[in-house]
Amino acid sequence: MDLRNIWQLGLKELRGLLRDPVMLVLIVYSFTLSIYSSSKAMPDALSNAAISIVDEDRSHLSGRIFDAFYPPYFVAPNRITTSEMDRRMNAGLDTFALDIPPDFERDVLAGKVPAIQLNVDATRMSQAFTGNSYIQQIVTSEVSEYVAHYRAADSLQVGLTLRARYNQNLDPVWFGAINNVVQAIMMLSIVLTGAALIREKEHGTIEHLLVMPVTAGEIMLSKVWSMGLVVLVASGLSIAFVVQGLLAVPILGSVALFMAGAVLMLFAMTALGIFLATVAGSMPQFGLLMMLVMLPLQVLSGGMTPRESMPEPIQDIMLLAPTTHFIMLSQSILFRGAGFSVVWPQFAALAMIGIVLFRLALERFRKFLQ
Repeated sequence: MDLRNIWQLGLKELRGLLRDPVMLVLIVYSFTLSIYSSSKAMPDALSNAAISIVDEDRSHLSGRIFDAFYPPYFVAPNRITTSEMDRRMNAGLDTFALDIPPDFERDVLAGKVPAIQLNVDATRMSQAFTGNSYIQQIVTSEVSEYVAHYRAADSLQVGLTLRARYNQNLDPVWFGAINNVVQAIMMLSIVLTGAALIREKEHGTIEHLLVMPVTAGEIMLSKVWSMGLVVLVASGLSIAFVVQGLLAVPILGSVALFMAGAVLMLFAMTALGIFLATVAGSMPQFGLLMMLVMLPLQVLSGGMTPRESMPEPIQDIMLLAPTTHFIMLSQSILFRGAGFSVVWPQFAALAMIGIVLFRLALERFRKFLQ
């Protein structure tokens, strides 16, 4: 192989990418707005839910219930009337509307079981599902403490002390930001290389390459290093300015070590992208094929749910995927501050899988050029 050919062909790929505004917008969006918005919208915890309260009792107990709803789980509640309740929910102003009936405090003190009506806007599915249980716990706690005439923690036979490591406040943004960066690296590494190859076929420039004194390996390596470099630079900037800057997510480990692992990941995934492009042959077919490949890689690699929660055969099969090892590597470095002595098995696995995928893609690419 001639390194000069690989270098010049890679520069050609970069110039071609600069002339493709759709791909440039996709890269910028995937590593900026997509990561920020997805991380802020993580549905794991209730945040700033809109609630209004119809207080028909106007008692001390109903006032305590009203004051029990406060940020960050809920915004400050509004006092509304019964006639306003349906109008506000139809307009989307409230996710929850709590109706405290008349004589509520008197019935509670008399030992009766009065009912409180809770209206939920179920179109806001994540908040509705989580907030329903939050509101029940808050109302039950306030009523129990009011009847008992004191506020105290439940006395248990065993004291359980919880200590959350790496994410002490259990902030879903921290997990979401890192996971979204990893998902963007996986997706774009396949999209850019596959689209670069199919773009040449559709524009007819692949015939120009066939008459040049270059080999299939040089053509393929040029696409791997050029598109991999674009994704690597974009991911580094995203971690620096979006994850650590805008989202203020602390990173415990070495970003340089993570980027080194990303290089091996990009080597494997760009080879996979070329392989899929040679199988598909056209951009619409490539898009459909990529969906069939990306969805299992994203769902079963341990980024969305822990691998330990999956059946053992699935865990064993997914060890053949580079995404599994990259997610394990990323979480160990960025969340737990692990060094190379801890993650070297993932580095070795990524290198071996990348070599195998590159070899398979090269054989397929040679047949594609014939």
